[in-house]
Amino acid sequence: MTTGLTYSQYVTQIATMAVVAETDAAYVTILPQMITYAENRMYRDINFMFTSTSLHGASFVLTPGNRNLSFNINLSANMDPAEGTFVVSDQINLLTDANGNAATTTNPDACVRTPLLPTTKEFLDAVYGSSLTANRGQPQYFVPFNETLFFVGPVPDQAYPVEVIGTYRPNSLSASNTTTFISLYLPDVFIMASMIYISAYQRNFGRANDDPQMAITYESQYQALLKSALVEEARKTFESSGWSSQSPATVATPSRG
Repeated sequence: MTTGLTYSQYVTQIATMAVVAETDAAYVTILPQMITYAENRMYRDINFMFTSTSLHGASFVLTPGNRNLSFNINLSANMDPAEGTFVVSDQINLLTDANGNAATTTNPDACVRTPLLPTTKEFLDAVYGSSLTANRGQPQYFVPFNETLFFVGPVPDQAYPVEVIGTYRPNSLSASNTTTFISLYLPDVFIMASMIYISAYQRNFGRANDDPQMAITYESQYQALLKSALVEEARKTFESSGWSSQSPATVATPSRG
């Protein structure tokens, strides 16, 4: 069983490995950004299954005659049980009743889900750029415009609820958020990523410093641990060899499929 880390254990572990006092003023100052550095690297490198989320509710209802879908990327503002920031949109589902009309509820499980196809803004502007009543209809496409705004086309003719599916960035490990998925289940990778950052504090980030191999060694260890973490996440979603949940075989070729 993995021995995870709480925030206090993490602080102690890094201080011990970096040979610095936990109360050192400089160490305390860089702690939050060290955690951010390590977590962001891992979230960008690994497509974690646990960060998938479904956003829906009163804030996710299209307005007739308006192609805009905007929402707050702060999950708590959307009354989501998860806590963090929405990062990547994977899919948008239009919610209808059995007859294709706008659903009267925002609960996706009580509706018919109709996936919208991702496209480009140029296509949407050229083909479905008009909001005139005669040109409105049930949306079929969507395009992200910025972090909080999406366009749909055709321009909706009814107040369709939607479901936005994507990934979110959980709140960081801190004194008030004492454990995270990463700290509990991937403490080894988390520690190595953190040690790369703290090498800068110890003046060993580049080749011209006291120990030019220090940051490089932590980086290589992080990369080694990252490979196995990537395989494990791929197995969870049946994206391993041959689209299976099994570890890649070292001798079996060709892969099943």
